[in-house]
Amino acid sequence: MFTSTRFRRVAPARRAAAARWPPGSGRVVRGIVMAAATLSAVGAAMPARAATAGGTLTVNASVASVCLISNGTLSFGSYDPTSGSASNASTTVTLTCTLGTAYKIGLDAGAGSAATVSLRQMTSGGNTLGYRLFRDAGRTLNWGNTPSTDTLDGTSSAVSLTNTITVYGQIPAGTAAPAGTYTDSVAITVTY
Repeated sequence: MFTSTRFRRVAPARRAAAARWPPGSGRVVRGIVMAAATLSAVGAAMPARAATAGGTLTVNASVASVCLISNGTLSFGSYDPTSGSASNASTTVTLTCTLGTAYKIGLDAGAGSAATVSLRQMTSGGNTLGYRLFRDAGRTLNWGNTPSTDTLDGTSSAVSLTNTITVYGQIPAGTAAPAGTYTDSVAITVTY
């Protein structure tokens, strides 16, 4: 006996449903794909966050205690030895120091022969003309170069690097000298 088998055609919708096993798994897979796509899009839209770390930068400097002094010129002008009066003059020099620096300014005896810090000597050839230097306008405080004895002692400005120092000079009354142009050179020393 001959038997024939009939093949039946399965509708495409049923084939797709059969391919989804377990039942409803197609919806789950679509949901997972949609969720992954959404997370991917959100992640791409959010800016990347940088990691940070903290530390301290220590900054320091050492301020040196320094003083400088300028040169100056003390000019008595024309001195008349017959006037019977002392000839006074003054000048200034600039002391530049680190703020608040204690100092002592000394003036040596100068270059004149037989000069002392109490009576300096300007010279013109072999002739001399005596003069004195003082720390005060009253011309009572001799200016020499022995620290704390006859130096100008002070403390530099707390707000400015520059300090004006006045030197007071005097040719004593009755100092006789021949006519001529007299000069001297006095060294200034700052101890700080």
